[in-house]
Amino acid sequence: MFTPSYSSGVIKDLVDDIKEEDFDVDKGGQVEIIGWLYQYYNIEPHDKVVNINGGPIKTNDIPAATQLFTTDWVVRYMVDNSLGRLYLEYFPDSPIKANLTYLLPGPIEKRTDSFDLSNLKVLDDAMGSGHILVYAFDLLIQMYEEQGYGKRDATDAILAHNLYGLEIDKRAYQLAYFSLMMKARQYNRRILSKLVRHNLHVFESTVDVPNEVFEKTNASKDTIDDLRTLVSTFRKAKLLGSIMHFEKRFDFHALFSAVNSLPDSTQLDLFGFQAAKNTLQSILKITQVLQTHFDVVATNPPYLNRMNGDLKKYIKKYYKAYSGDLFSVFIWKNIEMTKQDGYSAYMTPFVWMFIKTYEGLRKSILDSKQISSLIQMEYSAFEEATVPINTFVLKNNVSADSTGTYLKLSDFKGGMEVQKRYVLKAIADPSVSYLYRTKQTNFEKIPGSPIAYWPSKAVIKGFQNPSISSLGVVKSGIMVHTDFVRRWFEVDEQTIQFHGSQVTDMRGFSWFPINSGGGFQKWFGRNLKIVFLKDNGDVIKRSKTNFRLRDFKYYFKVGITWGRITSSDLSFRISPRSVLFGDAGPMLFTISEKQIYYILAFLNTKLSKLFAESLNPTLNFQVDDLKRIPVMLSKNKEINQIILKKVVNNIQLCEENETHIEVNYDYSNDKLAEIAEHQKSPTTKPLIFFEFCGKYVPIQFRGLIFYGQLSKKR
Repeated sequence: MFTPSYSSGVIKDLVDDIKEEDFDVDKGGQVEIIGWLYQYYNIEPHDKVVNINGGPIKTNDIPAATQLFTTDWVVRYMVDNSLGRLYLEYFPDSPIKANLTYLLPGPIEKRTDSFDLSNLKVLDDAMGSGHILVYAFDLLIQMYEEQGYGKRDATDAILAHNLYGLEIDKRAYQLAYFSLMMKARQYNRRILSKLVRHNLHVFESTVDVPNEVFEKTNASKDTIDDLRTLVSTFRKAKLLGSIMHFEKRFDFHALFSAVNSLPDSTQLDLFGFQAAKNTLQSILKITQVLQTHFDVVATNPPYLNRMNGDLKKYIKKYYKAYSGDLFSVFIWKNIEMTKQDGYSAYMTPFVWMFIKTYEGLRKSILDSKQISSLIQMEYSAFEEATVPINTFVLKNNVSADSTGTYLKLSDFKGGMEVQKRYVLKAIADPSVSYLYRTKQTNFEKIPGSPIAYWPSKAVIKGFQNPSISSLGVVKSGIMVHTDFVRRWFEVDEQTIQFHGSQVTDMRGFSWFPINSGGGFQKWFGRNLKIVFLKDNGDVIKRSKTNFRLRDFKYYFKVGITWGRITSSDLSFRISPRSVLFGDAGPMLFTISEKQIYYILAFLNTKLSKLFAESLNPTLNFQVDDLKRIPVMLSKNKEINQIILKKVVNNIQLCEENETHIEVNYDYSNDKLAEIAEHQKSPTTKPLIFFEFCGKYVPIQFRGLIFYGQLSKKR
C-alpha cells in the first residue's frame, strides 16, 4: 500500500508527518489516530454548522456540531479513577494499581460485598470513535488475567458482558466497532474468524412499523402497547440519543418474546415483517442498555446549548433542572445510570461548577452524590473546543465526610500536554500547591453552591456577612444588536444626548452614552459607546433582532459598573449620571448614595477579588455573581474618612486622565486649538474633541482617524 512513490496526498501525510510510535498499539496510538482523523474529517461540516447564523442546530447536524475527540491522558484519568478505583476497592493490594498512571491521590475504601468480574458493566453513552472503551478494554484484560482467565476467554467475556457503547453518528459507531475489534484481536487473533457478540449500538430514527406486524405478534395487549410506545419514542432517536426518557421500566423478557414470535422472512415479505423485526430488536437492545444500571459510566458528552425547538422542549420537560446545556443533562443522566457506589466520569466545560445556569445540577450532585476527584484545566488548554474544560469523577453515594481530590491547573498556561505534565507531577508529589483535598459540604456554605474547592476557611467564613444584594439593586441593562451601537465619533454629535438625567430628557435625541464593558479600568472611565434609542427604541422593537429594553426607572442614575466579560481582573468604576447601562456593562444601584464610595472601594480590594473568584472564576462575571459577594465595610469614622478621600481622589485622577484619551467623548486638549489655527480659522478657544470633529471631520471618516486607517490621499 505504501510502496509506490508519491508526492502528495493523505497517504504521504500519514507516513511522513506521523511518528511511527504513534501507530504503536501498546501505546494506544492507533485509536488516537482514528479519533483525530475522524474529528478533522468533520472539521468542515462542524465549522459550517456551528457558525451558521448562531441559530439552533438541526437534528441531522448534531453529530457534526458535537463530535470532539477526547485527549488520551484525559481518557486514562477518567477510566483509572472510575473503573480502576472500583477494582482497587475490592482488591486494594492488586499490582494493577501500579499501572493506573493517572489515579489521583486519596484514600480508597475497602468493599466487602462479593465481586464477579463477568458482571461488571462499563458504558460510554456518547462513545464517538470508542477511545474510552478501548482503554477500558486494556484495563479489563489485566483484571481478568489477575482473576485467572486466559486472554482469549477474557476477550470474549469483555465484548459480551463488560463493555457497552451508544452513539447517534453511524460513522463514529463504525469506527468505534473497528477500534474495539482491533483491540480484541490484539489479545485473540481468532476473534475475527467467528461470530462475535458485542454491545455497541447506534441510534436510528424509526419509521412507522406496519399495523400488521403488531397483529401478528403473539403477545398481551400491554406488551404490544409497550412496543408501540417504544416505536413512537424512537422516531426521534437521532435527536435524543442517550437522553431518552421512559415513563416505566419495561419487561424485556416479554418484549423480546413478542418480537421473536413474528414469522421469519420469506421470499415474498409483503408486510415487511423481517425489516420490522430487525428494527424492533434493535430498539429493544438500546432500550435495555438505557434501563440498565452500570458500575461505571464514562463519556465526553456533547456540548450543545443551541438546541432546536424539539430538543429544547423535550429537555425542559424531563430534565428542567439540568437544561442549561446538553452536557449538563448527560452529567445527571449518567450518574443516575450508575449502580449504588458506582462511578461516572466526564470531560465537560467547567462552567457547570460556577454559574447560576447550572445551580440546580450542582445542588443535586452535592445533595446525593460525591465528587470523587476533579481536574480544572487552564482556561484555553483544550484547543479543540472554544470553552474551558474540566474532567471529573462522581460516585453514586454521599456522606457527611465526603472529601474529594481536586487539581487546579488554571495557572499553567499551555495546551493539553502542559496540563498532563502538571497532573503527573501532582500524582508523584501530592504536596504540590495546586492539589486540594476538600469536603464538599464547604461548597454549600457559599451562596449558589459553586464548586470552589480552593478558598481558605477565612474566605468561606466571610460569606456569612451581608451580601451586595442587601445594599442595592444589580441590573443587567440594555441588550441590543451591535447594529444599534456605535462609537460617539461615528455619528452626528448633535443627535447625542450627553446630559440626560431622566427618561424625559431622551426626547429629540437618537443616541445615548452607555456602559458596555471594556477592558480593565477601576474607579472611572471607559465612556466609549453610544446606543440608538430614538423614539424609545421603536426601530429596535420593529427589527428582527434579539433585544431587551427595560428598567427605565434606572436610566441615567449614578451607580457602579463593571465589564461583565473580561480576560483580566475584575474592575469596578463609578458610572456618572447621564449614562445608560448595557448587558455587557451591568450596574449596581446602591440604596444609599452615601455608601456608593465605600462599596466601590471594597469591590476594588483584593479581598473582594477572592470572594469573586470563589463564586465564578470564568471570564463571564454575571449580575447574580455580584449580588452574592459579601460586603465587609468599616464602622470606624476615621477610617471611613480616609477611604472616602482616597476613592474621590482616585475617581478625579481617572476622570482627568480620560480627558487625555482621544477616543473618549470628553477628550479635551489645547493642541486642537493649534490645529484649528493652522486651518486659518479665527482665534479659537480650546475645543473638546467632538466639537472639533463636528466642524472639521466628515462623519464617515471619524472612526478611520482613530484607528489609523485614513490615508493622506483620502
